[in-house]
Amino acid sequence: MLLDEATSALDAESEHAIQEALLHLSKGRTTVMIAHRLSSVMRADEVIVIKEGRALERGSPKSLLQNENFFKRAYDLQFDSPVGKLPENG
Repeated sequence: MLLDEATSALDAESEHAIQEALLHLSKGRTTVMIAHRLSSVMRADEVIVIKEGRALERGSPKSLLQNENFFKRAYDLQFDSPVGKLPENG
């Protein structure tokens, strides 16, 4: 399944509903999700951060948040706080 900014124009409640539906639809399938909203990828098995056409970082959301890197800085900016409690599947 390929998703390109599937939740980019949604309010938080609708985004949550779509993410829950996608979680069930993607079970047993390879899913590629293109997203700027990091909330959309926090349950991913693996994230590849692409900047200027190049793979910059790669790993699980949890592992990427363990170091000072582009992903962590973007996370801190989007959620307006340093890394605290991570989602269980992150």
